[in-house]
Amino acid sequence: MLITEILKAKGDLVFTIAPDEKVSDAVALLHQRRVGALVVLDAHDKVVGIFSERDVVRTVAADGAAALSHSVEAVMTRDVIFAEQTETVDSLLSRMTDRRIRHLPVCEGERLIGLISIGDLVKSKIAESVAEAQSLKQYISAG
Repeated sequence: MLITEILKAKGDLVFTIAPDEKVSDAVALLHQRRVGALVVLDAHDKVVGIFSERDVVRTVAADGAAALSHSVEAVMTRDVIFAEQTETVDSLLSRMTDRRIRHLPVCEGERLIGLISIGDLVKSKIAESVAEAQSLKQYISAG
């Protein structure tokens, strides 16, 4: 299955935040939206980072409660790894496992069009396995 198919099924809603927002605002948004990461967009809607729960943990461990007053830009992950629409679920699962990441923005040119999480990929693999098992059951019972 291709990433474009997953995006069609789940939609293109991506929660974003500006780099100059406070960590406390980002944490509130993570909680409110019940997500594990926000894509950080600059004033031109270009992806400049990812802000995840791991970033929160890292900065609070280093700076304590004062971390909440830092800017998102100061603590976000800057080296963003992207997914291409034409990539397969298996290739992204491999990349995410190797790099120990859980969220990949998907862009068309420089325009953000979606976000793929490891949960999206696992859900897709489970659906594929269930469909394959059902197909095999039908084949065996028809045999």
